Amino acid sequence: MSDTVLKIGMPAGSLADPNRGGNLIRLLEQAGFKIAGYETGGPSRFTTVNYLYGWDGRPQEFATQLAIGELDVAIAGDDWIRERVLELRYEYGKEVEIRRVLSLKRGSVRLVGIIRPDKEYDDVRAFLTDLAERKPLITAVAEMPYLALDWIQGRLKDAGLLDRFQRFSVQKYSTPPKIDSGVLIFETWGKTEAKVRNHGADLGLEITQSGSAIRNYGLRIIDEVMVSGTSIWANPRIREQPEKYELLRMFLLNLYGATNAENKVLLLFNVPVSRAAAVEKFLADNNLYADEPSRISGQGYTEYSIEVDTASVKLPLAWVRFQLAQLGARGIDTVPLTSSIPDAGVIEGW
Repeated sequence: MSDTVLKIGMPAGSLADPNRGGNLIRLLEQAGFKIAGYETGGPSRFTTVNYLYGWDGRPQEFATQLAIGELDVAIAGDDWIRERVLELRYEYGKEVEIRRVLSLKRGSVRLVGIIRPDKEYDDVRAFLTDLAERKPLITAVAEMPYLALDWIQGRLKDAGLLDRFQRFSVQKYSTPPKIDSGVLIFETWGKTEAKVRNHGADLGLEITQSGSAIRNYGLRIIDEVMVSGTSIWANPRIREQPEKYELLRMFLLNLYGATNAENKVLLLFNVPVSRAAAVEKFLADNNLYADEPSRISGQGYTEYSIEVDTASVKLPLAWVRFQLAQLGARGIDTVPLTSSIPDAGVIEGW
């Protein structure tokens, strides 16, 4: 290996807690990247792969760090990356390209628009149209103000109202408005629901999983803005650095293997040669292998190995094992999987 190092943004917060956030530490270890220090606040250190460097930080900052090359790749929520990209666009007139290269299949949340249920509206466009007839300044509250601004202006454009609401201001909650017409976004530190309920703003952008807190405040979800999860993000310019690009592909392939193995086990079993045809028909009928079943043939027995999804409702693991036993399989062993990589094509392009 050369001295090239891949700088990875490691998100502080719930993802660093081994008991929360989908256990990122365990996922990294299953991918072959054992890490120390991350769960105690850093500095993070990859102990078995010395060409990976952990840069501890807040996911709110990773998009700008990626844009200027301070980081090569980052682990972050899709919403925070989008928020920073939009801030650079709206406040600085700068377009940056940050690409999501792999979903880690954890940390899923919804970003939704919320309003008071004072009146029934078919959708958010109808709500904004009614609001625009009554006031020149639309106010909103959000922890991610630029996502809120982009969402509201997009819906105003759909309603043919954007020309009247081109001006905007993003500022701290309850500070004096800097504009008298347009869209005013108050950035908050949480409890968006309370501010909307108590007439602190016309509408809000809220982060939710179940929507229970929104319902508890008697508010209505008027629109879904985006669904966000934890992902790997990179600046496409890394392709211009072949050695770093190769390290990134290695990092992605192994993380894909770890996420792909979640909820999967490997079944190993022996079948008398006389019953092999019936077993292979069962495997084929239930799509339990890809190109052909993995098998080792002997004189009297054939050993098979198949992957089974333990979360499947249509094909429960217990039922598969029972059916295999009924067909004559013996020595059915269930082995947990920590990684499952189909081929290099799963990260094609990266």
